Amino acid sequence: MLENISLSFIGILSHKVRSLLTMLGIIIGIASIIAIVSTIKGTNEQIKNNLIGSGNNTVDISLYQGEWALDLSYQPIPAGVPVIDEETKSKLREIKEAEAVTVYRQRLTSDNVYYLNKSLSGGTILGIDEDYFDIFDYRMTQGKGFSKKDYTDNRKVAIIDNVTLKGLFDGGNAVGKILDINGEVFEIIGVAEIGTKFEPVIENIKDYYTYRSDESGKIFIPSQSWPIPFLFDEPQNCTLKAVDTDSMTNAGKKAADILNSRLKTGSDSAESIKYKSESLLEQAKSMQDLSASTNTMLIWIAGISLLVGGIGVMNIMLVSVTERTREIGLKKALGAKKSRILAQFLTEASVLTSIGGIIGVISGIGLSQIISKFAEVPVSISGFSVIVSVIFSMLVGILFGLLPSLKASKLDPIEALRYE
Repeated sequence: MLENISLSFIGILSHKVRSLLTMLGIIIGIASIIAIVSTIKGTNEQIKNNLIGSGNNTVDISLYQGEWALDLSYQPIPAGVPVIDEETKSKLREIKEAEAVTVYRQRLTSDNVYYLNKSLSGGTILGIDEDYFDIFDYRMTQGKGFSKKDYTDNRKVAIIDNVTLKGLFDGGNAVGKILDINGEVFEIIGVAEIGTKFEPVIENIKDYYTYRSDESGKIFIPSQSWPIPFLFDEPQNCTLKAVDTDSMTNAGKKAADILNSRLKTGSDSAESIKYKSESLLEQAKSMQDLSASTNTMLIWIAGISLLVGGIGVMNIMLVSVTERTREIGLKKALGAKKSRILAQFLTEASVLTSIGGIIGVISGIGLSQIISKFAEVPVSISGFSVIVSVIFSMLVGILFGLLPSLKASKLDPIEALRYE
């Protein structure tokens, strides 16, 4: 085998230009496939990240009335929706696809939050439990977080985020200041900032408003203190942190089923109210599936150049057999078997296409980076596709080198020695 490989390199190097032109089809085909697969993989990851976010794997389960999320800032409290108790929360924690669970209430501020003569308009008030900040990766930048006593004693304390800090306090110190929340005074004990900031690609006006809705100011109070400014134990929303991105859909559906099983659907007002989970992962998969047929077609088009390259290999190997007819006859006259001649030419074809495959992989990676830079398209190099491409190029050499190799192995030694 090593001798055949050595002879193959000698043959390739003795006809450098011809060998390069023969490999060109293989190089173009492999480079095209690597670039296309890398672009597809990178685009799919961008679609997923743009919809879901990068790394937090959280899925929201919210109350819906029909097709619209229930907003208690403008709608009455629905009948038949019980508060999520500890027993239910324990069931949510038992979902195997979820590693953490938080339950919270929320309302838009709509001019009911003041600091002195300043009003926080367009922000959100949230009544949170002990797990909320951990799941959403908030960290304290001023003051402290909520203590157990803040929850058990229904204390009137609040934590604000950086957007609220800028809006009401011009970015200065807010700890110890007093907020008026719906006519009740709450003392600010801390300022929180989300640790993993995700900024999606904004491609249209809908994306802009969706993204900007997450940029409004937030005020957090203990969930047990919620009835102080809002008088009632209102229904809650729920967020699960999935073990990984691909588990988000199943985790959300299971959580929604658990919460819906507790609804008292006998009343008319509750029948149209259901908990629904965000199906962002499904949306991402749908968008990826839309481009699947186009991507497959591009790969097939790139594969045609591999076919052309294979035909070129067959052609050049037939020429090589013709050129080396006397050499083949001499070897056969000295006792070389058909299998030895066959192996020699198959090895040469395989080495030729393998070199083309390796050059094609390097070219494909470089082409991917060029596409990423100039077309602003994300790419992600697939190690699996690189390995498959090199193996495939070897198989092309074996397949298209088989006919010339068989021809060489079947030559009659007497006729081959007479060949001029």
